Amino acid sequence: MFIKTITPRFGDVDGLRHINNTCLPVWFELARDPFFRLFNPDMTFDNWNLILAHIDVDFLEPMQLGADVEIRSTVAKIGTSSFTVHQEAWQNGRLGAKGRTVVVHYDFRNRRPLPIPPGIRARLEEHLA
Repeated sequence: MFIKTITPRFGDVDGLRHINNTCLPVWFELARDPFFRLFNPDMTFDNWNLILAHIDVDFLEPMQLGADVEIRSTVAKIGTSSFTVHQEAWQNGRLGAKGRTVVVHYDFRNRRPLPIPPGIRARLEEHLA
């Protein structure tokens, strides 16, 4: 499991005084950085080889300004060329949101998925939930 702590900003709050729903996909993306680094250690776009195929977010409890949010990221599934990341946003011991993202190992030049290399697959397996 990878854990990323987010400190909500004033601008992350909506008219209902909750963390705005548009923040969670962005926070989840920030928390996926360790997975991106498995495929792209230098995090440069020159040889980028991942593409987002699907994302969903379920909002369970309102989150507020004034307390950090802990994003917990695990691998839910590993396929031939893709993997699914399960993520949860926790604030004050309560699960505020959860989501899943499908990421594909991708060849942009030839516009096709690539098999996940065995070494990277092994590293992903370390985070299977």
